[in-house]
Amino acid sequence: MSKVTKRKHVMNEALWDDYELPKDNQSIAKVVKSKGNNLHEITTPSGEEYLVSMPTKFRKNIWVKRGDYVLVEPILEGDKVKAEIVKIMNKDSIKFYKENNVWPKEFDDEKKKQVTVDDDDLFVNTNRAYVQTYQSDSDSSDSESDSENESDDTKK
Repeated sequence: MSKVTKRKHVMNEALWDDYELPKDNQSIAKVVKSKGNNLHEITTPSGEEYLVSMPTKFRKNIWVKRGDYVLVEPILEGDKVKAEIVKIMNKDSIKFYKENNVWPKEFDDEKKKQVTVDDDDLFVNTNRAYVQTYQSDSDSSDSESDSENESDDTKK
């Protein structure tokens, strides 16, 4: 099978509209960070964090970033890597899971907890001294000095 054909089949499978509910041994998890070499650190609804691997069919075809949701299935071989990604969830599959009451409430609450940022909480750069400038004063004095220089040049 050529690379293009393989990529086409993998993308069709990932974007397929025929959604399935997770099986007994599968669970929904959120990607916390990428550890490289097709390993990702995830967190479960209970708060447990561990590594999962990306199957070879998804590698170089579909990318996972921090904050994405995945369906994982545990594997017995690994000590550090405890599961493998079965499906990368998109917004339509998340909506389907919510309609069927399969979506974990712990992940639903995260969107409600979005923090509003006040100006007082913003980072202040202390590396540079704060210099207060007044443009109106400097502009008018510059224009006056320029006009004086021009008049001096015309007198000579």
